Amino acid sequence: MRADQPHSQETSARPRADRPAPQGPARAGAAAVVLEAARDNAAWCDAMCRAHGLPGRFTAQAWTNPRRTPPYYPDAVTLSPAATEADVLGGIDASLGASVKDSFAALDLAPHGFHVLFEARWLHRPAAPAPDPAGDVAWGRVRSASELREWERACFGGEADGLFPPSLLEEVAILYGRRDGALVCGGVLTLTGEAVGVSNVFATGCDDDTAWAGTVAEAARLFPGRALVGYEIDTAPAERHGFTPTGPLRIWLRS
Repeated sequence: MRADQPHSQETSARPRADRPAPQGPARAGAAAVVLEAARDNAAWCDAMCRAHGLPGRFTAQAWTNPRRTPPYYPDAVTLSPAATEADVLGGIDASLGASVKDSFAALDLAPHGFHVLFEARWLHRPAAPAPDPAGDVAWGRVRSASELREWERACFGGEADGLFPPSLLEEVAILYGRRDGALVCGGVLTLTGEAVGVSNVFATGCDDDTAWAGTVAEAARLFPGRALVGYEIDTAPAERHGFTPTGPLRIWLRS
């Protein structure tokens, strides 16, 4: 789903382990954390859309895409609490099926035919070493198209075949956990600004804590000295691994 100051549709979400870590990312408090998390998430959405030949557009207020985005990905992400309904709806196909990530829970899209699909909380974990995960799950990074298809089937239960094009392997770090050779958990890491975005954490053949512990440990190994950001509906698993919930967000859907 994260470009510190995104300004064009060519903003890259490519993770770079060789970027120097900032001195104390998101040190200005919860408001700065939410801004960073929203920017990262928008850049991740743009990376996914570009992989499908559907680049979006960044302004100071929002990321928007004039064409319908891939499944599970919004048509717009607000980047400022000052964003208005017009900033969002003017840049998307607002017909049935349109969705908007209201990063600051500040919009009222109900008069435009939208309803709140769900609410969630942004998450932040300060830069800190992570212990090596215990247990018998071995972690690694997806490197091939065939391995990506296997990861996708595990993550989405076979309901999103082809959602993750192989070109994304050059943009983001897609992680897997294996037990006895079987892919049982994973996640996605994005580095587009000061912090590393964490998304798509899943567990199919292990528990949530194993998935989160491994994802956090891999993030610390690949991107040392970086804070982590993301969002979840249920924040409890992330909280057990050092994340703190911050501001609210909403997903609006027109149906």
